[in-house]
Amino acid sequence: MSKPNPFDQQVVDAVVRHMNEDHAADSLLIVRALGGLPEATSATATGVDGEAISFDAQAGEGGVEVRIPWSRPLTERAEIRAEVVRMHREACDILGVPPRTGGDHQ
Repeated sequence: MSKPNPFDQQVVDAVVRHMNEDHAADSLLIVRALGGLPEATSATATGVDGEAISFDAQAGEGGVEVRIPWSRPLTERAEIRAEVVRMHREACDILGVPPRTGGDHQ
């Protein structure tokens, strides 16, 4: 039995929209490094809850759903941003690419 989502649909929609419109490249890095899909060619955020962020990713000939857990359970909207920034930095370290700086990545 899954836990109820601490984030209402408005928050989920806003986070998904922001990730897809402003951080598509970051999502791809996260899916490649932390989602166990290094061959991914695209990643589209599809949802968030207190336990993880979900993506639809393209790899090879098909698509796959990738769910990447947060480092700890989240209950506040601001925690989502901090976790995504952490994931981005961790993904960059794993892949050996410099993290993006400025804006949401401070």
